[in-house]
Amino acid sequence: MERLESWKLALERLRSADDADWAEAGRLVAEIARMSTDATLRQAAEQALPVLRQAADNDDRSITLATQRRIGVILEVVHDLTAPRFGRRNARPKKLSSEDRARRMLGLPLAVQLTCEDINQAYRRAAKGTHPDQGGNAQAFIELAAARDMLIHPGAYKDA
Repeated sequence: MERLESWKLALERLRSADDADWAEAGRLVAEIARMSTDATLRQAAEQALPVLRQAADNDDRSITLATQRRIGVILEVVHDLTAPRFGRRNARPKKLSSEDRARRMLGLPLAVQLTCEDINQAYRRAAKGTHPDQGGNAQAFIELAAARDMLIHPGAYKDA
C-alpha cells in the first residue's frame, strides 16, 4: 500500500507538470509494470510504456497528449486500488440452509414456493447427467436423490 501511495504521488506530479520528464516517467511506469501485484495496474503500465518511450525521444504535441492520457489511465487504476473500501472485506458468505443447498443442487430458485412436480422435474433434469449409467458419479447421484427427498419431505430432515 505504501508503494501504491508513492506511485500515486509521482504520477500526479507527472500529470500536472507542464514540462514533464518523460524519460523519468518511463522509468516510473516500468517499475510499476515490473513490481505491481495487481494485474490491471500492470497491464495499464505495460500499455503505456511504448508511448512514454516515444514521448521521451520526440517532442511532438500529439504524443505528449497521448502520454498524458496513458498516465491518467494508470492513475485511475491506482486511485481505485487506494480508495477506501466500505463494508466487510473478505467476509465469508452466509452458510446456506440444508433446504437452500438442496435447491441449488437441483437448480431451483431459492425464494419460490415449489410443488412436488417442480421438484421432480428438476430432479429428472439433474439426474440425467449424474446417473451412473450415463457416466456420472454414483455419490453425486445419491446426494441428488437426498436433496430431492429433503425438498419433498422437509419436516423429516433437520437443518444441518
